[in-house]
Amino acid sequence: MSATDSLPAPAPTSSNRHVERNLLIMAYLVGLVAYLSVDLVVLGRLSPVFPLAIVVFGALLLIAHAGVRILAPFADPFLLPAAAMLNTIGLVMIHRLDLADQLRAERNGTELPRADAEAQFTWLVLAIALFVLTLLIIRDHRRLQRFTYTAMLGGVILLLLPLVPGLGTNINGATLWIQMGPFSFQPSEFAKILLTIFFAGYLVLKRESMAIVRTKVLGLGIPRGRDLGPIVVAWAFALVVLALEKDLGTALMFFGLFVVMVYVATGRRSWLAIGGLLLAVGGAIGYVAFGHVQQRVNIWLDTWSYAQDQSFQLAQALFGLASGGLLGSGWGSGYPQFVPFAKSDFIAAAIGEELGLAGMFAVIMLYAIVVERGLRTAIAVRDPFGTLLAVGLSSVLALQTFVVIGGVTRLIPLTGLTTPFLAYGGSALLANWVTIALLLRISDRARRPAPETRPLTTTAAAGVGG
Repeated sequence: MSATDSLPAPAPTSSNRHVERNLLIMAYLVGLVAYLSVDLVVLGRLSPVFPLAIVVFGALLLIAHAGVRILAPFADPFLLPAAAMLNTIGLVMIHRLDLADQLRAERNGTELPRADAEAQFTWLVLAIALFVLTLLIIRDHRRLQRFTYTAMLGGVILLLLPLVPGLGTNINGATLWIQMGPFSFQPSEFAKILLTIFFAGYLVLKRESMAIVRTKVLGLGIPRGRDLGPIVVAWAFALVVLALEKDLGTALMFFGLFVVMVYVATGRRSWLAIGGLLLAVGGAIGYVAFGHVQQRVNIWLDTWSYAQDQSFQLAQALFGLASGGLLGSGWGSGYPQFVPFAKSDFIAAAIGEELGLAGMFAVIMLYAIVVERGLRTAIAVRDPFGTLLAVGLSSVLALQTFVVIGGVTRLIPLTGLTTPFLAYGGSALLANWVTIALLLRISDRARRPAPETRPLTTTAAAGVGG
């Protein structure tokens, strides 16, 4: 045998990382200009932390890019820049609101409040580290399928952890946080990742039986009764979360996630109809049984009758969006600080006021890019588990964004979820960057070219024939 026998050829190197690099540079420049604008408009000078913040932020983007280039070289080049741009806009807006709080404290002669942008920046450092660590540890997303039921157990424990006496903390009427000394943590943010892994692994095993049609009603195939069990359990679990933690947003997100993944796994439109019916029934039960659900529906239907008390936040947010108009007041020139919880629940309203309708559309388009690239990855990947996992992770971001922005703009009732990458909150930021890392890992597997083989030379072929 000759040394030129058929051997795997080295896989070609990716040429898309330069696209990612250039888009990250654009995100960095947008952040630089926005930070400058806020400081100069609000303070008339640069804040003392400006040089350090810009240098560290640039280093974080460089580390994230290097991590993808080394650990996932064939991954989608648009996911990381879109997430980074959203995070940049969120950091600048939180900084802008910090300055407003500090100026108000100086005028009133009260103690200066803490700078939430610095805390969020610290969380971003940890998030980028966790992002790279996720790419380093999970070299093949298919290995996660082995932990299907472990992920289910971990997700349920995290979701119910705030209900443990002495551990959970009630903030703004919802029991979603656990308190550890001076730090609070929202475990449901990581529960959504674990439960998505469980749903993907479970549906790979059960999708064939769940696709079987027993009868048809109005042209829709109705599955067998025993196959309705999982979606009924998911529906009941969503109601339990709503009842015990008073968390309408999380209940809607997890139930919607499961319905979408079942539909993708089976291809049956009947699951969407069944899911919609259960959602309507669950909403009616929630409205009748729980006072906080009635309150949110009432202020959604008639905001201005409750504008002085119960719907004050929503009314202020709508005033801010209206004053922003088409192009906004400009960075630092509006009054987003008049909206309660503008750094977290209502940061979309703050952005809409200072960047206008055009800025809101730009933000929504960034979310659309993240979701679209995630769904494109789901189509391209060759294994069913990867397809369902990518669909699930993309759907979580899509559902969360729709529910939050829909609530702020009064399209749907308020739910209390955080806006991904934009809003203040450490646990949400960590979970969102892990989500992007998992999507990049699946994308790297989907886009990685198959190893080429060198053909046998004439001499080697003759040797084999002899």
